[in-house]
Order: sequence, then C-alpha cells, then structure tokens
Amino acid sequence: MKKFTVLDLLDLDLQDNNSLNLKCIGGRAGLSREITIPDLNRPGLELGGFFNNFAFKRIQIFGRGETAYLEKLHSQHDTSSLEHMFTHPFPCCIFTHSLSPDESFMSIADKAGCPILQTNLPTSIFSTRLVWALSNIFAPRELIHGVLVEVCGIGVLILGESGVGKSEIALELIERGHRLIADDAVEVKCVGGNILMGSGANPVTSHHMEIRGLGIINITHLFGVGAIRDKKQIQLVVQLEEWDNNKEYDRLGSRENTMDILEVHAPAILIPVKPGRNIPIIIETAAMNERLKKLGFHSAKEFDENVLKWLESENARRVYFQKNVTF
Repeated sequence: MKKFTVLDLLDLDLQDNNSLNLKCIGGRAGLSREITIPDLNRPGLELGGFFNNFAFKRIQIFGRGETAYLEKLHSQHDTSSLEHMFTHPFPCCIFTHSLSPDESFMSIADKAGCPILQTNLPTSIFSTRLVWALSNIFAPRELIHGVLVEVCGIGVLILGESGVGKSEIALELIERGHRLIADDAVEVKCVGGNILMGSGANPVTSHHMEIRGLGIINITHLFGVGAIRDKKQIQLVVQLEEWDNNKEYDRLGSRENTMDILEVHAPAILIPVKPGRNIPIIIETAAMNERLKKLGFHSAKEFDENVLKWLESENARRVYFQKNVTF
C-alpha cells in the first residue's frame, strides 16, 4: 500500500453520511505527515501530564472535554504538558464540534510542524466515520481474476480458468436483472477482520466486459445504470470447472464448503460446466439458497432430517406390525 498522509485524509472524497467535513486550520507544513494506524486517541490523560502508554502514533481527537481542559491550561498559563505532548510525532490533531484551540496551542503545534484539522461533526459521529474510512484504506487487499456480480442481493464471486465462460455467464445474469460490480480483475478488501468487500481494480474499466467474438462492451450503456454497482460484499464464491466424468460432484449439498480469501472463510460451491447446463440459473438458485441459509433454512439438512424421520417411522411401523401379526 502506498503512503497515506494527512493531506490524503483531507482529500478523501466521501459523500453523504460518510463525509468527514474536514478542513485545515493550522500547521500546514505538517500535512505530509504519514498516517500509519487506522485508530484514534483522545488525549485526556496526556493533557494532565500522564504520558505512560501514550498512543502517539494515532490521530489525536479533541472534543468538548479536551477543549475545555485546554482553556483551563491557557488561563493558568500552563503549557508544559502541551509542549511535552508535541514532542511526540503523532499525525495530526482534529477538533470536533467546530471547536478551535487557543493561540498558545496553535503556536506550539506550528513549532512542532503538526497539522491542526477541524470538523463540524460531533465527536462520536466523526470518530465512527473516520475509523470506518481508515479501516477501508488500511484493509488487507488482494487482486483476484474473476467476475463479481450481485445476484438476488448476494455478492457472488465467479472464478474459473480462462475460457470457461465466466463473462458470458455474468452477461446472462445481468440480462436477467442482476448487477455487475467488476469483470476480469476484482479487488477484494478485508474490512473489519471478517467482511470481504469486492470492487473493480480499475474504476474506469470495471463496468466493461470482454466477450470473445464480440469484443469490449459497456454494461452501463447497454443495460442502464441499474445494472451496475461500485462495490459489494462477497457472500458466495462460485468455482467453475470443465465437467470431469471421472470426478464425483456433490449431489446433496449437505457439506459446507468454504474458500479462504484474506484469511476469511467465504461460502463456496463448485459447479461443473458442460454443454446443455444452464449455469446462470444454477448460480441464481445458489444465491437464493444462500439467502435462505442466512435466514436459518438449510434445504439439504432439512431433507436429511425428513429422510431420517421417515426411515425411523417406517422401522417403528414395521416392528409394530410384526409384533402384532398372529397366525
């Protein structure tokens, strides 16, 4: 991952409920400082002079409580704890609620080359948005050759050898009303330690598809803006392979198969491909079946339970009649 600085944080293009509303109010010389940890710190103890275990590598957040204490220190002309705090190379200070520090704070920050940012958001809302934004930026990522589509609300990652028909199958799914996220190159990020988010590796080409014999097509222009999405959580992995007559494929679906992507166990199924099989309908059914599983309905397990109940009832009935047969 490339270096992420305070200036990059200011330049983040986050919209609507994700917007940070940040602006720089001082210490512009330090905007090139690097942010290395996707976490925050509220320096209450440090303002009081306690620096044991000071999380100085994190962004420092100043809310109403911290700002009120700064005003107290300013009225007492006590800047010793501030001067000590700014000897640590933390990335930046951010004041919430449109609060501003006093002149002594700004002077010490300028000397230390530390950028001072401001947002009009409340501390709790801003902290949640910032942690989420940083988690996405610092999330582990991997580039995967495949196609990512949204089918019945489920993010389906279609994998397989080149030429097996991934793009053609995705095109049929789009024609059936589902949506394309990325074709050919899918960037997968692990957010929050257990959520796999997929998007196009290149935003310019992610909503285009290469169809052999046809060439490059623009899905947005052909099917409309409702046929695409920018990103989607990967909830099912479909592995396609050429049908092997010597291989035994799962016919009951009672086994829970997974695929490890960035150390996350994603539900996975293997679908053999051969002429005559309607793979798009199979994937569509697999996606709906995955939704049922998330709601607590497991068709294969329910089938097994019903068969066992039937066998037990048949055995019990046979034993009963054998005991009551008289000659």
